[in-house]
Amino acid sequence: MAPYVTMVVFVLPGPLRRWVSGRAEVKVFAVGADRESPPTLRAALDRLRRTHPQLEARLRDEYGRIRRHIAMVVCGENSGGLGELDCALPPGAQVYVLPALSA
Repeated sequence: MAPYVTMVVFVLPGPLRRWVSGRAEVKVFAVGADRESPPTLRAALDRLRRTHPQLEARLRDEYGRIRRHIAMVVCGENSGGLGELDCALPPGAQVYVLPALSA
């Protein structure tokens, strides 16, 4: 059986575009663990690491966690409330990468 694959679009703020030739969006194919399991944010970031390692290094730390100063919004919701890296991505998911705001 073929695994579940979906296109994911990362929408980037200006400061991160320098690592992707100035593009505002980067598209990757994320792969689920099996045919029934949709890909996760972790899977999409793993794929991003293969295609744009310099960008991905600015999004995750050496332990694979999203960096403290980065927030990711998946289909309109903060990834932290959806299970962080384990949140499932629907087909055509858009992931907005934002500088995290603190109080």
